[in-house]
Amino acid sequence: MKPFFLKTFLFFIIISFACCKKQASATSANDNVKKQQTTIFSADSAYKYIETQVAFGARVPNSTAHKQCGTFLIDKLSQFCDTIYIQNCQLKAFDGTILHAQNIIGSFNPENKKRILLLAHWDSRPWCDAESDKAKQQTPVLGADDGASGVGVLLEIARCLSIQKPTFGIDILLTDSEDYGVPSWSDERDSQSWCLGSQYWAKNPHVKNYNAEFGILLDMVGGANAIFPIEENSQYYAPHIVAKVWEEAQQLGYSDLFVSQPFGAITDDHLPINEIARIPTIDIIHLNNQTGFPDYWHTTKDDMTNISKNTLKKVGDVVLNSIQ
Repeated sequence: MKPFFLKTFLFFIIISFACCKKQASATSANDNVKKQQTTIFSADSAYKYIETQVAFGARVPNSTAHKQCGTFLIDKLSQFCDTIYIQNCQLKAFDGTILHAQNIIGSFNPENKKRILLLAHWDSRPWCDAESDKAKQQTPVLGADDGASGVGVLLEIARCLSIQKPTFGIDILLTDSEDYGVPSWSDERDSQSWCLGSQYWAKNPHVKNYNAEFGILLDMVGGANAIFPIEENSQYYAPHIVAKVWEEAQQLGYSDLFVSQPFGAITDDHLPINEIARIPTIDIIHLNNQTGFPDYWHTTKDDMTNISKNTLKKVGDVVLNSIQ
């Protein structure tokens, strides 16, 4: 009888082990599913980050709203990123105004030599110079889409990366004083009056001899009827990154937003990054071949009513997938 009981005992031991292993595998699989779910880009979260920025008011350099928003952005990136760098700089505007500017950089894996740069500007324009009503032209722009949307998407991407850490280095650069360029009513035309914060960073990166494999700029990425064609400077300086990002969008089923059509050259923060820092960088920006910029651009209408969670979700998905 002993062999029988021994065989029976061994049989139950084997069955119990197999069940435990299966249960452990199931638990592990469930944990992985939960982990993946927690790192999904949340449009609600991105929207809230945009709403918070806009609630401060127009983030014009030297204003109270600008200072308050800067504190908020530093706090959020500090929660998510491994390391924070703050560049305080005095930038001279076209009219001689000294702008007390602040570039804010959040880094993941700062010691890793392989790096990707993501950026957006966090300031907003001092004048609504695209307003047809001249009485409104001196009103500062709230910049829900032009400024806050790109920052909101990057804050949400930072949250995702804080949960599922990247294996390489990622830097999130929030540039200041991008939108303090010469107003449309001026006879002066000076392309260098724009993108002051990114010009400064490109000449004085937060880490000596900084380099990245590529960069992605987000500018006006929250519009309800947004279209993102291929901007000419992006195609010229970084055609391989354009191909990568637009292909990713197509695979995700977002070719309705990321249209494979060329558009003219735009002066934006990616120019100094390309021309001075020599990092191939593209611009994801809302443009329309018929009208150019959206109709609320540089007007009093650039507020939260134009922000679409659907657009935010698609942009966030594309960027996250493109940097993996």
